[in-house]
Amino acid sequence: MSYYDIDAILTEAERVPATFNHTIPLLGYLDNSPSLKAGTTVPLPLWLAEMLALASAGPSQQHSQESTSFTSLTLPSSLSTSVSQALKADPRAVALRDQSAHFYALGVRMLDLFEEPELGDVLRRTFVTRAGDVVMHARKAGSGTDDALGVGAQGEEFLRGLEEWERQLFRRAHDGAKGRREWMDGVKN
Repeated sequence: MSYYDIDAILTEAERVPATFNHTIPLLGYLDNSPSLKAGTTVPLPLWLAEMLALASAGPSQQHSQESTSFTSLTLPSSLSTSVSQALKADPRAVALRDQSAHFYALGVRMLDLFEEPELGDVLRRTFVTRAGDVVMHARKAGSGTDDALGVGAQGEEFLRGLEEWERQLFRRAHDGAKGRREWMDGVKN
């Protein structure tokens, strides 16, 4: 992660479910209770949840010899089994931006933390499948209409469902197609 990368900062701010392994007094305001009890699941920003999951809290109550972390992480709802099943069925039918504005980046970060080979396959297949549609729409955009990107009403609806990586791909493909058209026009003259 680059220190100045806004997308990376926003990805790290995504909330993930963290289950506390210990009772922690005076931290109950996270769950609207006097103290945070062991077993309580609280959505925390990814950067904080990861730090608490990696930090050792000392000996656990069950095993006095073993040291446990403060929290245990689970996959966020945007990467749940139901979303994965929907993406397997038809990657084009899921509006990824509704799941998370930084869906792929969040998925990659979760793959850094969890061993989920099936999730990695689903993310890869989804991106490859949707990338073809993104590039096709980007090439069509601006080829004869007057609005900024030339996407029209149907294209605007398509763009609303794209998450950030797909939007960047759209911009680059659109700029490339526009540059090629300008170059071709210059060659013809």
